[in-house]
Amino acid sequence: MSLTPPQLGLQLQRLKQEGKPIAVLTAWDVMSAQWAEAAGVDLVLVGDSLAMVSLGHATTLPVTLEAMLHHAAAVEKGLQHTPMVCDLPFLSYQCGPDRAVAAAGRFLKETNCLGVKLEGAEPETLAVVSRLVRSGIPVMGHLGLTPQSVRQLGYRRQATDPVAQERLRQSAHELEQAGCFALVLEHVPHPLAGQLSQELELPVIGIGAGNNCDGQVRVTADLLGLTAAQPPFSSALLPGAELFSEALRGWVASLQPGQ
Repeated sequence: MSLTPPQLGLQLQRLKQEGKPIAVLTAWDVMSAQWAEAAGVDLVLVGDSLAMVSLGHATTLPVTLEAMLHHAAAVEKGLQHTPMVCDLPFLSYQCGPDRAVAAAGRFLKETNCLGVKLEGAEPETLAVVSRLVRSGIPVMGHLGLTPQSVRQLGYRRQATDPVAQERLRQSAHELEQAGCFALVLEHVPHPLAGQLSQELELPVIGIGAGNNCDGQVRVTADLLGLTAAQPPFSSALLPGAELFSEALRGWVASLQPGQ
């Protein structure tokens, strides 16, 4: 990668200050990484959404640290200059700062990853963020709909009442104070996300959080219409699955006698 970990945070901060929208797409292999880089994104995220997109799981919970490292190693082969951040999978950081440092450190040691993303802002998570940052590992936060908490929160919109909104606002500020270089806000009320983008110095990157964030992140397979269940806040840009299936059926049919 052409950037160092500290430079990534500075680059995103500069884009925010200049009012230039930050574009982030997910990738799970060489091909999807090449698509994202060709699109001109500012950052590629190796998201644990690959558990569903690539591995066929119903949620992100089953994907392992080893699987995430495997996919990150593939993604980096498809990137020439775009920086890469990787999700820490479920139970790789919830079991204490020591295990979190060991897990996150592997991404920086074994791949070209410039930082890690984790979900939530509970006291234990804030302690992990602080420890990771002090250990030289850049951290991106993630609030709102946090898929690793699906068993508790489901996939519904978060922070829909004043009390929950104030709690999320406080959590966002705590993540900034803990040293996060950016924050993902997922499926929260648009006015709240816009307010936080103005309040926080760190870049706020939204998904299902309105157009007033400092940037947007999307699961690439969702945008291309390749996922079975389309999120309500991420419309497909084209019917990818239908187009691919039709093309492949046409090829199979062309092999038949007389074609």
